Amino acid sequence: MKLLAIETSTERMSLAVQHGERQWTLDAEGGAMASATLIPTILDLLQQAQMQLPELQAICVGRGPGAFTGLRTACAVAQGLALGASLPVLPIDTLQIVAEAARAHSPRVLVVMDARMSQVYTAAWEWLGGQWHSLQAPQLASPSQVQRPAGWREQGFVLAGSAWGVPGLQAELQTLLSDQAQAMALWPQATALLRLGAAAWQRGEALPADQALPVYVRDQVALTTSERLALKAARS
Repeated sequence: MKLLAIETSTERMSLAVQHGERQWTLDAEGGAMASATLIPTILDLLQQAQMQLPELQAICVGRGPGAFTGLRTACAVAQGLALGASLPVLPIDTLQIVAEAARAHSPRVLVVMDARMSQVYTAAWEWLGGQWHSLQAPQLASPSQVQRPAGWREQGFVLAGSAWGVPGLQAELQTLLSDQAQAMALWPQATALLRLGAAAWQRGEALPADQALPVYVRDQVALTTSERLALKAARS
């Protein structure tokens, strides 16, 4: 397949181009930098692969949940490039991308991504019959509200995501782990997005460019002054 993968839902930017069995990848600083560097970086990656944009079959994009700016940037760039080259898009859930990146370690993945403001984006996925099944839909929660699906304590699972690398969040998530569970800090990876995008393409899930829309989950982007003071008091 010939695919481009764009993932900028976190502070990291992850890109990949696939041409048959070969892949060209780049992982760099995201956040505010992504909006300024994303298009030139994509074009450079395509040049490395000796491909022109119209040669692609589709553009895969991480649709969220995640950072507002990163999601808007990724979806806007995917839309613009797809419209200009008459390509379809394959919007993929960001938390599923993390689950795919962790699949080598377990077929059961509880994803916990840092959502700032002492919250996480979380979802549970299970690999069964050659595809992912959603056991918990993506949601915004405090770490204390995150729960493993019933039965996973005995079966074991992976707790994966950027939240595990944040000390305050990691301490609260520790209670989810059992003897058979493991945890790892992971970010959405464009290589995992390529695999999910290829599978979505085979299922006929490609969409017109104007339907490459972000999935935010969160409506509030910052704490109020009273909320910040209450959070500070609770921690003291």
